[in-house]
Amino acid sequence: MPLKKIKHKKIFPLLVLVFLSMIWGSSFILIKKGLLSFTPVQVAALRIFFASVVLLPIALKHLAVFKKNWKMITFIGFISTILTSFLIAIAETKINSSLAGMLNSLTPITTLIIGILFFKTKFTFNLLIGLLVGLTGSLLLSFINSSGNLGSFNFYVLFVVTVTLLYGLSGNLIKDLVEKVDPFIIVPLELMALLPLTIIILISTNVFQQIATQENATISLASLFILGALTTSFSGIVYIKLVNRTTAVFAAAATYLIPIMAIVWGFLDNEKIFPLHFAGVGLIIIGVFLVNKFR
Repeated sequence: MPLKKIKHKKIFPLLVLVFLSMIWGSSFILIKKGLLSFTPVQVAALRIFFASVVLLPIALKHLAVFKKNWKMITFIGFISTILTSFLIAIAETKINSSLAGMLNSLTPITTLIIGILFFKTKFTFNLLIGLLVGLTGSLLLSFINSSGNLGSFNFYVLFVVTVTLLYGLSGNLIKDLVEKVDPFIIVPLELMALLPLTIIILISTNVFQQIATQENATISLASLFILGALTTSFSGIVYIKLVNRTTAVFAAAATYLIPIMAIVWGFLDNEKIFPLHFAGVGLIIIGVFLVNKFR
């Protein structure tokens, strides 16, 4: 095989990985911009609405698959998309987008915890070390105040931690679902199932009046469109293709890059980031590394 083709096969997945990390890392700042004009409920509903519309043509082609598995697909979509979108938006009314991104990196650790507790995932002492290190990092982040020192516990951190637990639950459930359903169509079908609910939410909360009257509505709406069309829909399909082309371990490296991107976006938006924040997210990343190493 020519040397250029070999290099391309190695470099292209890496570029895709960086691209995905940038998209997912930007989701937290996009949520923050969405909250300029909309309530957390509206932010979550608009995000899912845009994502659903973008992938609706794909979902409609696989209605037969949806009919056979609609209960599990809808349930996974509800916990991994509806609930998580609401919770993360609520959290960002009181914490910075960069902090939300740091805490979100707990997902591999909470996925393992859910697997051990409910899905018979094998548990070893080495894994315990990784879990404890990662959880210590999240605990440290929970006590950092607006001055960069240790203060009282920030309960809004628990919203983000709950999001990572829901991701962990849905991740374990999807392992069983992919044996019946092509993984490429799971996200479109999930979003299609959620579309009616999001429309009801948007109408009942007078979102169109918000769009017409809020000063920053255009910025917020554009941010949520990007959030839905890219981070919630398109990137999910790209991620699955990346896993198929490389390995799940390689693709999981996005876990390390996402909080870095979230910090960069937060810094550019003049958010206060202190040394203790880096210490906390550093412990989480080390914990994730240990968990990935010993699994």
